[in-house]
Formats: sequence, structure tokens, C-alpha cells
Amino acid sequence: MKLRTLLFALALTLPFAASSAQAIPDGTVLPVMLNPALDARHSKPGQKITGRIKQDVPLPGGSSIPRNSTIIGQVVSVTPAASGLPSRLAIKFDSISVKGRQIPITAHLRALASMTEVFEARMPTNSWDDYGTSPSDWNTVQVGGAGVYRGSGQLIANGEVMGRATDAGAVTAKLVAAPARGCNGDGGREQALWIFSPWACGVYGVNDLKIAHTGRTDPVGVIEFESPRDVRIQGGSGWLLRVDSSQAQAVTTN
Repeated sequence: MKLRTLLFALALTLPFAASSAQAIPDGTVLPVMLNPALDARHSKPGQKITGRIKQDVPLPGGSSIPRNSTIIGQVVSVTPAASGLPSRLAIKFDSISVKGRQIPITAHLRALASMTEVFEARMPTNSWDDYGTSPSDWNTVQVGGAGVYRGSGQLIANGEVMGRATDAGAVTAKLVAAPARGCNGDGGREQALWIFSPWACGVYGVNDLKIAHTGRTDPVGVIEFESPRDVRIQGGSGWLLRVDSSQAQAVTTN
């Protein structure tokens, strides 16, 4: 009887068991909300930056990176705008803090959404008469245009079901290629996309901001922004990062 109880308890904790150590696979999406603002006038090389993982990130084998884990990085270089030359600001993310463990990572940037875009993606498009209903019944629009029908739990675009809504108000779906914007798709597993559409790629809602280097190619992991004005990215902005396999590390989520 004691053995049966022990096995039952173990089954309940498998996703976070010590034996669940594994590599974060190439292409794993990390949906992140930036904590402090980035500003070319005030940021300095070496300055620490942080963000929060906004959705449980499922990993093969049943484990996951828990929601609200902290992602940590640093400012690499800063060039304020001057004499008609654009401002540039480069950063990189180095690790994720998972329940007290620091997991080294290298990741590039697929999409970035302003704080306003993040807010609007979480607001219902139902009539205001329905605003008082449960959030589980809201219809919302992801950054990039996909619709989420939380009553049915479906992510829909062009009449096609492309993913599903989670209990925490985020979505999971397979990434879709956006060739015109320079992003590849993902024919494999569903990913944690939070408030982004499956084809989201590039910058949304930040005027004059350009991703000059995504970090996907050399220098891998270094994400560089450019703007004719001083680069400024608000805290509360949404980032869709993808892990690069060359730097994949083991993660234990217990």
C-alpha cells in the first residue's frame, strides 16, 4: 500500500522531477515581458537587464520552464543618436533563473511588441455589454492578427484552427513562416506564444525602431536595435525569443 502511494505521488510530480534534466532544444520559444526600460541615453554596456517568462514553456519529455521564471541579460553596446547618425543599442540574454538555478542560454529575437500592443492583445473584442463576463469567454486578437476564442479555446486565422488557448490566457501553436519579414516556421511541436500570432515577426507598435540584428547569425545571441532617434524600449514590452542549439543547456525544473 505504501509503495502504491509513493508511486502515485511520484506520478504527480514527474514534470518537475530531478530526473527531468534535459537540454532546452534548438528553436524553443521563450515569451518574455521586459522588466526595466532600455534607453540609449541612459543604458551602459554591462548593465543588467531582466524579464519574466510569461507562460509555462513546455519541453519534450513532459517538463517545462515555469511561468514567471526570470530571464537575465546585459547591455552589450550603446550608441546614442548624434549628427544625423542613428542610435544603436545591443543586448544579449545569458541565462534563465528556474527555481533558484541559473541555466545558461543563447537566444535570438523573433518578434517584439510595445507595451501598448501587449495590453491591447489582452483586451476583449466582444461588445462592451459582454465585458463583465468571465475572461474565459473573451475573444481577443494576438499581436500579428490571429483571433483567440477563449470560449472554445481555439486560436483561429483565416477560418483555420492554428492553436489553442491556455487557462492562463496565453496560447500555444506551431510557428508559421513569415518570409517577407525574415522569419522561419516550425513544423514540429506547439510552442508557447503568449500574446503573439504564429507568424509574428519583427517589431510591432514601436515607431522607427528596427531590429538591425536578430542574434540568429554571428554574433549569435547579440540582438541589436536601431532608430533615427535614441533607441527606447519600454518596460512591459513583449519579446518572442528562440533558443539556439549551439548553446543549449540542461534544465532541471524541480
